[in-house]
Amino acid sequence: MKTKRAYQFRFYPDPQQETLLAQTFGCVRYVYNSILRYRTDAYYQAQEKVGYTKASSQLTAIKKLPEATFLNDVSSVPLQQCLRNQQTAFKNFFEGRAKYPVFKSKKHRQSAEFTYRAFSYRDGELKLAKCDKPLNIKWSQALPADPTTVTVSKDQAGRYFVSCLCEFEPTLLPVTDKKAGIDVGIKDLFVTSDGFKSGNPRHTAQHAAKLAKYQRRLAKKTLGSKNRLKAKRKVARVHAKISDDRSDNLHKLSRKLINENQVVCAENLAVKNMIKNPTLAKHIADASWGEFTRQLAYKAGWYGRTYVEIGRFFPSTKRCSCCGFVKENMPLDVRSWECPECGTTHDRDVNAARNILAAGLAVLAFGENVSGDGISVSSSCSR
Repeated sequence: MKTKRAYQFRFYPDPQQETLLAQTFGCVRYVYNSILRYRTDAYYQAQEKVGYTKASSQLTAIKKLPEATFLNDVSSVPLQQCLRNQQTAFKNFFEGRAKYPVFKSKKHRQSAEFTYRAFSYRDGELKLAKCDKPLNIKWSQALPADPTTVTVSKDQAGRYFVSCLCEFEPTLLPVTDKKAGIDVGIKDLFVTSDGFKSGNPRHTAQHAAKLAKYQRRLAKKTLGSKNRLKAKRKVARVHAKISDDRSDNLHKLSRKLINENQVVCAENLAVKNMIKNPTLAKHIADASWGEFTRQLAYKAGWYGRTYVEIGRFFPSTKRCSCCGFVKENMPLDVRSWECPECGTTHDRDVNAARNILAAGLAVLAFGENVSGDGISVSSSCSR
């Protein structure tokens, strides 16, 4: 079954392309913010809801204003696409999946989306509308098909990326009998039910000294000066390095789990609530449990595996995986414990992973929780 996947590559624009992209990013930001202000004022002043059609008509009116003639210097496709993205943002807000859309800032990541009418892809060369030359892209792999949508972006470190959305047909992995329950943590990113401990590279801590040095230098620069801009770029590069290392590690570990196991079970954790702990917030954010489980879910769907999530209130840590006894309290400093019922000594994390696996398999077999204590266990399976 074919599905869509984005392939991201880095590219290096020439001066003409860099100028055009800067204009495009600025116009996209201007249109997005102008329409957002128009929709917000229409609601609060006239109790009027503005949809995509009326927002598109407002964009046409804005283009005719004398002070907005610069919008005609760039392709109209990214401007129209930003309205579609804004409409999606409002839909997510009204359905309770996101907060109210906010204004875009030039200090953050810039992006512009081009549909097939605004670019050409031929013989491995990608050319955007109003560009004289194709982009100098460093292709790390061949695209499985011609892209349907291209998104060009520039991060805070000054790097340019192009993301190509293509259709591809994933190859199903051979069926295996192995199953794994995983318990995520801070000391080890995850521990499996068979005792494997992944460790935790702690990417933020690795670059903490360099990051602190560049941040001290940035704090001493004059506001608005070019030296401050250079210092800010150096801080952004360190953050980008941390993010890239973390993402690379998560992709390798999630693919390893999917390759080796037919069924992977994990907990559905409330990371947003857990990150409010001031002592552990930085460590939890660095571990990226939410991103890790997200990767497991979509990769399981691609490669014919099954991913199961159990409820966050299931007492996986306090339950004995041998006899089912549930201990009342289990402080974080207790790393191993002995069951008073059967006398088995448990490693805290391995025991939790075994309980998660058992609960996940119960969901697959019976479609409900079999622990007998009324705890909700939900499944999100991909076959």
